[in-house]
Amino acid sequence: MVIGKVVNSVFGSCSYLVDDGGDGVWLVDCGDVGPVVELLLGRKVRGVLLTHAHFDHIYGLNELCELYPKVLVYTNADGREALLDAKLNLSKYHEAPFVFSRPENIRLVDDGDCIHLYDSNSTDSRIDSASGAGLAAEVYATSGHNPSCLTYVVGNDVFTGDAYIPGVKVVTNIPGSDKLAAARSLKLIQALSVGKTIRPGHYIE
Repeated sequence: MVIGKVVNSVFGSCSYLVDDGGDGVWLVDCGDVGPVVELLLGRKVRGVLLTHAHFDHIYGLNELCELYPKVLVYTNADGREALLDAKLNLSKYHEAPFVFSRPENIRLVDDGDCIHLYDSNSTDSRIDSASGAGLAAEVYATSGHNPSCLTYVVGNDVFTGDAYIPGVKVVTNIPGSDKLAAARSLKLIQALSVGKTIRPGHYIE
């Protein structure tokens, strides 16, 4: 199901490529686009599941949308706000402030939602959790590191972003973080991850 991982040039964040079961690929987070394109082997990107809207997990989105103008970007309401504000996504404090150029491509999801990852007849892949049709990403709100933090369970894979990186303490000393919420999210993720493979938001050796 996970057909590739890119360790990005900014802070070693990770982007994952997920096979949609058809002729497309989904990304979890979006940093360096060049290596992603190389791994696609001519397939198209259908959508991006954002684990959260910090700069190092989103900075490739504008370049990606130049290549795939219809790509959908999934996040929650806090994530949407941060995508459109360089201060909130922390890129203001880096060399290249980032603001997402295609707000019309954003789709809002939240805890309990389920995203259908393959439907060749649809341009909008959001479905409710009761459908159960095809390959799907289950959405869990896991705030603490940031209010926009979402964890996705796709089959046997759990994409945790920065809400849980094995062996690394969750960062809760930056704007928007919440130590108590992070602790609650950690317990949830640990429960979700039993018997599954954790795919964290940063490279760990």
